[in-house]
Order: sequence, then structure tokens, then C-alpha cells
Amino acid sequence: MSELFPHLFQPLRLRHKTLKHRLNFGAHTANMAEAGLPGARHLGYYLERARGGAAMIVVEPVPAHRTGVLTRGNFRHEDDSIIPHFRAITDACHEHGTVMIQQIYHVGQHGDWDNSFEPSWSPSGLPSYHDCDGSHAMTEAEIAEVIEAFAQAARRAKESGFDGVELFAAYNALIDQFWTPWSNRREDRWGGSFENRMRFSSEIIGRIRALVGEDFIIGLAVSMDPGTEVMLSLDALSEVVAWHDARGLMDYVTCGTGSYFDFSPLMPTVLYADKLGAPFAEGLKQAVTHAKVQAESHIRTPENAEVVIASGQADMVSLVRGQIADPHLAAKAGADRPEDIRPCISCNQMCWGRRFRDYWISCLVNPSSGREFEWGGDRFQPAGTPRDVLVVGGGPAGLEAARVAAERGHRVTLAEASGELGGQFRLAGLQPRRAQILDLIEWYRGQLERLQVQVRFNSPLEAEEVRALGADAVVLATGSQPSGTGFQRALPQNDRLPGAERPNVWSVEEVMSRAARPGKRVVLLDDTGHWAGCGTAWHLAEQGHEVTLVTPHAMAGRELERTAADIPLRAKLKQLGVTMRTESAVTEWHGDGATVRSLLDGGEERVAADALVLATANVAETTLAEELADSGLELHIIGDALAPRRAHTATYEGRKLGLDL
Repeated sequence: MSELFPHLFQPLRLRHKTLKHRLNFGAHTANMAEAGLPGARHLGYYLERARGGAAMIVVEPVPAHRTGVLTRGNFRHEDDSIIPHFRAITDACHEHGTVMIQQIYHVGQHGDWDNSFEPSWSPSGLPSYHDCDGSHAMTEAEIAEVIEAFAQAARRAKESGFDGVELFAAYNALIDQFWTPWSNRREDRWGGSFENRMRFSSEIIGRIRALVGEDFIIGLAVSMDPGTEVMLSLDALSEVVAWHDARGLMDYVTCGTGSYFDFSPLMPTVLYADKLGAPFAEGLKQAVTHAKVQAESHIRTPENAEVVIASGQADMVSLVRGQIADPHLAAKAGADRPEDIRPCISCNQMCWGRRFRDYWISCLVNPSSGREFEWGGDRFQPAGTPRDVLVVGGGPAGLEAARVAAERGHRVTLAEASGELGGQFRLAGLQPRRAQILDLIEWYRGQLERLQVQVRFNSPLEAEEVRALGADAVVLATGSQPSGTGFQRALPQNDRLPGAERPNVWSVEEVMSRAARPGKRVVLLDDTGHWAGCGTAWHLAEQGHEVTLVTPHAMAGRELERTAADIPLRAKLKQLGVTMRTESAVTEWHGDGATVRSLLDGGEERVAADALVLATANVAETTLAEELADSGLELHIIGDALAPRRAHTATYEGRKLGLDL
């Protein structure tokens, strides 16, 4: 038994099954289906988490009915052809003692016509959050059709080898649309009174139980969104859950956060507190007598999960992004090795970010996520011939390449020009609320030490020194540098911003490394629309600077929309008094102010300031690569040294190269 997490690693009885512990991998849209069917990518993805020790896996939501489709990568549960595909997943995961659950959903009025080519069905015909298109108010016959569709989906789940189903009644999907007076305005037997509003879910569950029998788990997934007035309050949701519990309709309830009206707390970023969903789970736990309660939403670590279980807030926990980041999180925690768990940094860039763009999900810190069937997850094949590998640069690309190469048995030396690991990623970790990045860098330091990688700090190698080291393979991960030109995409005809050479012009890197000392009033030119600009603006404002953020985008932090961080981040900037000049560009820096041009009407205005800070594109650091181009050495260039981009491309290229060496 775990000494560090004694409550978390206790077994738990759930109807006819016993969970080996209380740390689960909950439902989320991995978006990997091809033509509505799970394939090799899905099998590799879920099997790696089963191998990694997850007690229960809730496989992502399956639309019960053709009118409930939300994403291109959704499964389609409309006929029995899906059964053998799911059976391959459940059989493989069962071999590792994992309880397998299938989530079934219908998003009601919030469906996406571009994916379903059907009108969205809902209780009362209210519009979708997607596009404000109206939905179709369901007839009596259509309600019966959807109830049967849920039941048949559950029947297929059982025949596919699942141990149970989880009915999705969260975020204002169809089931909780029937529960909620705002979205259920019916005056027939499906609306009005409390009992009528419960009828839809109770009939779904009753029909499922009739088809699947007693030895089958039925769970409910619900959510709390206190910031949205139309969602059920905790008291109202507790009444709903208690009603179902008193009738023995469910075996467990999962409580998350957020809704289709507010995505920000749905997958909370660093802008939210840890254990965000735990207090709501605690409220529901007080409302039930029989059902188990599962907490989720930014629980993130086994340390947090242990607190939730030990305090009695919930009976079990779901860590989704934590196990996307490290699929062996449960096994490592159970073995009292939390220091070996690769930490999730709550960035959402490759999980929610890829899902937002309708791609299958992956992970910034674990680029094997979603590629397990290709790359083998976190299980590395030993190198055929161990070699001496020199990695130049200790940013994300270099760290990942060095780690993976060493895991495979190569003898690795990492040379870092500065006295610290992380490169520009470390500077990002110094921005407000982003210290989880520093946790990741510390994890890398520990892993390199465990793998006996020789790390040489303060070693800015020159070409002759590289040659003299005699490595079999040289990895150049030398990163990038600020261009200093002030080039803006909105003004592509200008290679250089007039005035960019003045001494009071700084890069965000110089600001975050404390090399810059900008005056009281700062114009921050953010051409990226990402954390580089907004996070630095936040830092400066917290330090007492008067900040004017100028961006060509229609809103500050535009590129963060795909991570669900943009709205709360803008709210924070507004709270701190940051002036946001959107759809604008800087046409000249005068030394004591900037000329700001509106991109809408061309009008210009002088903004007085003591300093200009540039969040613009970097340029690759290619000096060493150019000097070694004709050296005859086996050279590999990765990360920003190849092309300046974001951290997820660096870790991807580091992982890929480490596997290829």
C-alpha cells in the first residue's frame, strides 16, 4: 500500500466491480475516431493509461443519436458495427485490471450542424452556443426515440465489453437541459414540475437497466458553473442528484465544472485554483446515500487527489490531463514515486487546443500522447547500438531529446550556455500563475540526473569545441533570439519598425529575465496574441507599470482562445488597468511614445510612454549550425533553432529525434 497516498490507494466497490484504487481516467473527447469508429490510435491511447495503472477509464462520449453529434472525431453508436472495435479496447484494458466505462451523450441544443448535418434536438427549441442557430423542440415521439437510442447505445456498450456507462448530464447537454427550468419550458409531462423534468433521465436509466441487467454500472456526469445564471445552482443540482440516488438509479456521479456557456472553467488553465471541482463534489456527496461521488476539474496531482479523498470531499477522483501528461501517473503514485510523474502544466495547448481545431488531442509535455500506437507511449525500445550523443541547448527541445536518448541507452552530454535549464521556457514560467512550467523543468532536471546525463552549465560551445568532443551524433537545440526589428504581420511591407533601435526598446525575454528596466509607462506591442505578450503585460501591470497593449488581433490573447484561457486573462488585464488597443499596429517608436495606427480606419494616435516592449517573432539561433554545416558530423537541428515556434513543437521534435537516434 502507498505510504504517501494511503486514502487514494484504497479499493472501492462500485456495484459488481471493485476498483483497485480511487484514481481514474475520466471521460474527455480525444477526437480520434475515423468514420465514427475507434481504431489503432484509440486503442494505443487508452491501453497506455490502463498499463499505467488507472483504476477506471471512462471512454470518451459517444453520441446516442445522430442529432447529438458535436465533433468530427466523435464515435457513432448508431448500429452494432462498432462493437468489435470497442471490444478490442476493452479486452486489452481489462488485462490490466481496469474497469471500463463508456460515456454516452447528446448535447441537445448545442449540437454542431457541420458535423451532424441534422438540426439539433432540444426540450424547447432554444439556440445553440455554437452559432445561435435555433434548435428543434422535440416531439413526444422524438423523445421516445432518443430514450431508446440511449438504451441501445448502453446495450452495445455492454456487448462491447464495457462494465458500465456514464450518462452525460453536464455543461447543459440534453439530459440536464430537461432538468433545468431555463432550457426546459415545456408544459407537457416532460416539463414544468420537478418530477416532470426528471422523467427524461429516469426513463433513460430505466430502459437501460431493462436491457443490460443488474451487473452493469450506471453513472451520471454533472457539472457546476456558478458564473452562469441559467445553470442549476449547487442546491438545485443536489436535489436532482438526491432524487436519482433515492431511487437507486445511479451507482456514481461525477461532478465537473463549466458549461457550454463558459468554457473557461470546463478545462481550467493555470488561471484557476487547483482542486476546482472538489467543493462541488463535496456538496453532492452530502446529498447522496448510496451512490459514490467522483471529483474532477483541475485536481491535477496525486497529492491533490489524496487531500480530496482523505477529507471526505469525494469517494474517487478523475485526473484526465494529469494522465494525458503522464499515462503512468497512477502506477508511479502507487509506488510512492511522485517525483517521477511528468507534471501537467495546465496549458491546454495540445489537448483542448487541438480539440478546439477538431484534431485528435495530444500534449505539450508528452508528445507521445495520441501517438502511442506509433511511438510506444512511455515504453522505450533500447537503442540497437548505444552511441555518444551531444545535445547543445537545454530548452524544451534539447531536454526532451536528451532524456529520450538516454532512456534508450545512449550516453548523453547536454551543454547549456547559461547556468539554468529551460531556456525561454523558464522565462515563461516566471510570468504570473505559470510556475507549473518551472515544475516541469525541475522534473527534467531530476530525470536527467536519474539517467546519468552529463549536464554542463555555462558552456556556450563553439564549433571547434563541438568537434573536439567527438560525439557520434550532435543535436543542435540552440533556440532562438528576439529579432529586435519590431516586424509586425499587420505591416508586412516594413521589415523594421522605425525607432526599434532606440535604447528603451526591450524584448519580452529581457523583461522577464529582469535584464530590462522599463519606466513607468510601457507600450507593449503584442504581435503574437499568446502568453508572450499578455503574460508579460500582466507581470508589468502587477509591478506597477501603466501598460498599453497594442495588438493587431480583434482581442488581446486571441491565440489563447483555443486554450480557454483568453477570457479570464483579458478580465485580469482589465482588472489591473491594462489598456488594450486591439486591431492596431505601432508605426513608429519616438523614444518617448509610440504612434499607434488603427487597422480599421487608418487613424493614428500618439501614445506617450517611457519604454516599448516587443512581443514579436523570434529568429533562429543558427550560428553553430552554419559553422558545423561542412564538418562531416552527424547533425540534427530541432526546436527553435530550426524554426522559432511554440514549446509543443520543441518537445515533439525532441521526442521524435530521441526515438530515431
